[in-house]
Amino acid sequence: MKTNLIRIGAALSAVLVAAPAFAQELTFWSWRQEDRAAYETFIDTFEAANPGITVKFETFEAANYNTILSTALAGGVGPDVMMVRAYGGMENVASAGYLEALTTGSVPALADFAAPAIAAESMRADGTIYAVPFASQTQLVIYNKALFDANGLEEPQTWDELKAASQTLKDAGVIPFANGTATAWQNETVTFGLGSSLMGKAFYDELMAGTADFTDARFTGALGEVAAVAAEYFPDGFIGLDYPSAQQLFSSGMAGMFIGGSYELATFKTQNPDIELGVFAAPGKTAEDAKLVGLYFDGGYAANAAGANKEASIKFLNYLASKEFGQAFANTLNNISTIPGVTFDNPLLAEVNDLNKSSIPYLMLAHFRYGEPSGSVLIQAEMQKLFAGETTPEAIGTALTTGLAAWYEPFKK
Repeated sequence: MKTNLIRIGAALSAVLVAAPAFAQELTFWSWRQEDRAAYETFIDTFEAANPGITVKFETFEAANYNTILSTALAGGVGPDVMMVRAYGGMENVASAGYLEALTTGSVPALADFAAPAIAAESMRADGTIYAVPFASQTQLVIYNKALFDANGLEEPQTWDELKAASQTLKDAGVIPFANGTATAWQNETVTFGLGSSLMGKAFYDELMAGTADFTDARFTGALGEVAAVAAEYFPDGFIGLDYPSAQQLFSSGMAGMFIGGSYELATFKTQNPDIELGVFAAPGKTAEDAKLVGLYFDGGYAANAAGANKEASIKFLNYLASKEFGQAFANTLNNISTIPGVTFDNPLLAEVNDLNKSSIPYLMLAHFRYGEPSGSVLIQAEMQKLFAGETTPEAIGTALTTGLAAWYEPFKK
């Protein structure tokens, strides 16, 4: 009996010596269900370099993710590490005290990120950072190169050239733009993916300075132009056309252009591996007008302030902030990583990254989702009415300005 106890004791001692100093399982939540396989690979890389830490990746339906996450955190059963939305979505979670504040001490790589990316994951009131930014997205025009070539078209440099190209496609029996607006958020995408250059950077700067509002003729004029293009060059019945159906119209080669985000590029190649894509910023009135894409930051990686595995969580965040991860993210997911120094093997992604150098923020998401009613909800509803002929651009400008005045201080009179 004594000999057996000695053997058991020796075996236990061997196990303890061989075990890492700590063994922790992190739970990591995301709304990116379509990226699961990629993240499992990223996690394998992290785990191999960090024996004793395992990461369990869980995904949830995107539309309900914010509610699911907030409910879990409020109940004390939230994840150790989580993806959080940017801007107002992040603030809602951070202001409730659920997220661990980050510094360049705890995550040194944050010191090198671009200021707008950091701002998207920081509290406006005091600049505290709560998440590592993970991607930027760009609202622009995606086009089918084969259809453009077959019809002798080049990327338009003016608004009139955009309309002329659309007419050429229409005359050839090709739907110029695949977009529909039955899915509410697509109304916002179409507005700023097509209209940012028409609005112009000067309007944006004055809006931010508080010297202009949405009744400005540069804004309402852009809405009118966007609606006119939709009426003439979107699919018949586009008001009733939902997002997945619009994607299929484009990826199947039935339409020449699609107004959307850079996140669409990988989807279209998945739906049709043979499609050859091009991208351009929708032009302004003249060739001299700056061609602006709408840019926003998609979210960040955050740690649970009440998490039991804080040390391991911060170690994982440092990996998610590393150039090694950013490069793998860009290469695997064909997405624009916000991590400095990342290069893009995909030439189309490199082109998007270049277009980002001339941009304004994707307006409602970046600046007007911090209160109720949100700018996104307002513009989506109002543009749907404009497309249906039930309102005017000028009425939309007034509705946005008065609606946002409920919480946006510069609009309060």
